[in-house]
Amino acid sequence: MSRALRLLVWQVHGGWMDAFVRGRHTYLLPVDAAGEGGVGARDWPQNVVDVPEADLADTPFDAVVLQRLEEFDLVERLTGRRPGVDVPVVFVEHNTPQEGVPNSRHPLADRADLLIAHVTHFNALFWDTGSTRTRVIEHGVVDYGNHFTGELPRAAAVINEPVRRWRVTGSDLLGGFSAVAPVDVFGMQADGLAQALGVGADRVVAAGDIEAPRLFAEVGRRRVYVHPNRWTSLGLALLESMTAGIPVVALDATDARRAVVPGVGAVSTDLAELHDAVRAFVDDPSRGQEAGARAREWALERFGLSRFQSDWDALLAHWVA
Repeated sequence: MSRALRLLVWQVHGGWMDAFVRGRHTYLLPVDAAGEGGVGARDWPQNVVDVPEADLADTPFDAVVLQRLEEFDLVERLTGRRPGVDVPVVFVEHNTPQEGVPNSRHPLADRADLLIAHVTHFNALFWDTGSTRTRVIEHGVVDYGNHFTGELPRAAAVINEPVRRWRVTGSDLLGGFSAVAPVDVFGMQADGLAQALGVGADRVVAAGDIEAPRLFAEVGRRRVYVHPNRWTSLGLALLESMTAGIPVVALDATDARRAVVPGVGAVSTDLAELHDAVRAFVDDPSRGQEAGARAREWALERFGLSRFQSDWDALLAHWVA
């Protein structure tokens, strides 16, 4: 087994980081002068360590794992070390290209000094990275237990900023789903969504921004999870809902079909088919319980932490060594 490493990584995407920091390495999380960043109130292992940005220049680390382009400059300014020159760097690409598809050129294309780790095969396929070395490490999900009760004849969705992001997240499609069953939308800044959709406030409800694991206990009270996203890489909330034992209905876009396999829910580009699937789960909670159990079994096998951490260990052993 390769040695454990000291990894510098900024806290950016909460769900991804929740899985990433549960490995065997030491994870150094910068905290800025305002106290932003770091572990915060999260229940993370002791090998996740807050480091004030002012102390980074004197803090030893073996590699940096970056998730935003501006972090390249941050590393050099705060540590005096140049990513890819003085310290190995892996850049995690969470996002699908936003412009020029399918000819989208990645801003880190043709770089010999770094490696890009895509979180989905879809990302790797649609980004033109030129000669830059790449790997795909699909998501890992923390198992917070089976939360499906289906006690409420409603659907759930998890979307941050659904009004601003609109067609990207498929927020505009929720009006059609709400005609089949009321939809409770969890996430940041969901107020005003029903008004934007032109539906009653009782049909699409802003249910609040709740952290896991309580979020999926709440989602599990509903009979189905709806994932209408058109153009996100692969929403972690979809995988987290499956892991929590909740049946899912998803738009067949980006990499959703790799996650929503037969028997765990429905995936289609035909909205009528998706509406019918929501209706079937809402009308028959026992059907949802069976599909949710299969979803949980599949998600734990395919997106469990063991596979995720093993993939990352192999990448880091190869690249940092």
